[in-house]
Amino acid sequence: MRVLRGRLDDPEADREQTASLLAAAADGEPGLRVWSPPRQVAFGRRDAREDEFERAVRRAAERGFRAIERDVGGRAVAYTGRTLAFAHAIPTARGNGDADGGESIADRYERATETVLDALSGLDADVAAGEPSASFCPGDHSIRVAGGGKLSGIAQRVRSDAALVAGCLVVGTAESRAVADVTAPVYDALGVDFDPESVGSVAAAGGPDDVDAVASAVEDAFVDGPWGDGKRRVRPVEANGQAGDGVTD
Repeated sequence: MRVLRGRLDDPEADREQTASLLAAAADGEPGLRVWSPPRQVAFGRRDAREDEFERAVRRAAERGFRAIERDVGGRAVAYTGRTLAFAHAIPTARGNGDADGGESIADRYERATETVLDALSGLDADVAAGEPSASFCPGDHSIRVAGGGKLSGIAQRVRSDAALVAGCLVVGTAESRAVADVTAPVYDALGVDFDPESVGSVAAAGGPDDVDAVASAVEDAFVDGPWGDGKRRVRPVEANGQAGDGVTD
């Protein structure tokens, strides 16, 4: 599996690195990236169609978050610079969006959820599938502190030749407050229900408040789990010949 490590400081350039994984998967090479994107609020297509979208963008900017429009739907997600993201690119059977072996969209959601749950449980975090009401980026595929706040959401981008299963992951308690502090005014502008108390974290679930430790556990879970074979080819992210920061060999 091709594994990218590190990040670029520019959100748009950094996002292109993840897009390269999807392109490689279309050629038959699965890939994985687990990293902390630069500080931003990533708005979905649905957000961009709202009448008060520009107001939401201003509110994010006032709090030091650059606005980025992503290619898929869903609601805005805040990344503080320490919030983790993961992206797993998978080759699919051409023409039907099903993974090799007949794996469906629902199968990929289930596998991704189980993989992240296993990784966090291995770090002694008490987590479960599901989400509280009025949470950030509401959806059917989320992970929460058992009996508490949401700490991860999962989505998919599906092409005829590849799929990208991706998500966000809130690690620390201070980070969860920062996510809530920017999400509340942004969602208010967009007219989306949001309860700041609904944001959880790995640390709140009893796991470590250590981004590197959580990233390593999630990477291992994908590479060594049902989707991987325990082998990885690690590459640093690069732009114009320059490697990004946070690269680990």
